[in-house]
Amino acid sequence: MKRALAFAAVAEAVTGAALLIVPSLVGRLLLGQELIGIAVPVARVAGIALIALGLACWPDGDSSRRAGRGLEGMLCYNVLVTLYFVYLSFGGKWVGPLLWPAAVFHAVMTVLLARDWRNKT
Repeated sequence: MKRALAFAAVAEAVTGAALLIVPSLVGRLLLGQELIGIAVPVARVAGIALIALGLACWPDGDSSRRAGRGLEGMLCYNVLVTLYFVYLSFGGKWVGPLLWPAAVFHAVMTVLLARDWRNKT
């Protein structure tokens, strides 16, 4: 069971990293079409989520640590998506009216989750 979970966690994290770094290539390899336009930032956010999922699902022998993995995965997601939304906002190409509020929301979630993570360790 742990091997399968570890394999799945690594596979999802690697796929997420690929979506984050080369989304068009992943689109071409998986779907037969390059991702263009707005599909690129959407794919990158999905990549961030897959990386966080991989972290959250990494097996650990200590059952008391499993809940911490979910916290770490969610913290990872919020940190990375906050940074990516801020990056997008400075590019100016894909800035909708809710981009900054979403970035602020995820920044606040990052602070709250980081506080819980710090208190847990």
